[in-house]
Amino acid sequence: MKENHSGAVGASSRQRVTFIVHAAVIAALYIVLVLVFQYFAFGVIQFRIAEALTILPYFTPAAIPGLFVGCLVSNILSGNIFDIIFGSAATLVAAVLSYLLRRHKYLVPIPPVVVNMLVVPFILKFTYDAQEALPFIMLTVGAGQVIACYVIGIPLLLALEKVGGRLFTRKRAQGTDPTNSSYS
Repeated sequence: MKENHSGAVGASSRQRVTFIVHAAVIAALYIVLVLVFQYFAFGVIQFRIAEALTILPYFTPAAIPGLFVGCLVSNILSGNIFDIIFGSAATLVAAVLSYLLRRHKYLVPIPPVVVNMLVVPFILKFTYDAQEALPFIMLTVGAGQVIACYVIGIPLLLALEKVGGRLFTRKRAQGTDPTNSSYS
């Protein structure tokens, strides 16, 4: 880490470390949630509790690599090459889009619902040879995403918001809007 003339560690170095730590913790949480609940995290009718974490881009851009790496590692441990590539890419795209929607907290879960509802069924149908019709798989994956992202994710977002997002910032003025650019 760089030190300034007074011997203190530079703020930008601390910010980078904080960003990396936040991303790593989010990735670890995602992996643990997928592995602990893997009996219903994969398949035509799937429900990934870890997808509730897709609200985290509302609070920090570190959630983008955190969610991506978490999904990537989870898929490496449990999926095939197409799931690893396309499932993880879907999570990355959804996380970026969620971050872009962070000024509208109730819209933040829409990208993970829609992106996964459009991508995951093709992975299931054509790489896992799912026998169900593609529209049915889209419906079941979409329903699982709505439950994870809205029924669990929004209450998680509101609970984290009540603690002022302190988990994701070192310093924050009382009453600061988390969508303000100095927050991220």
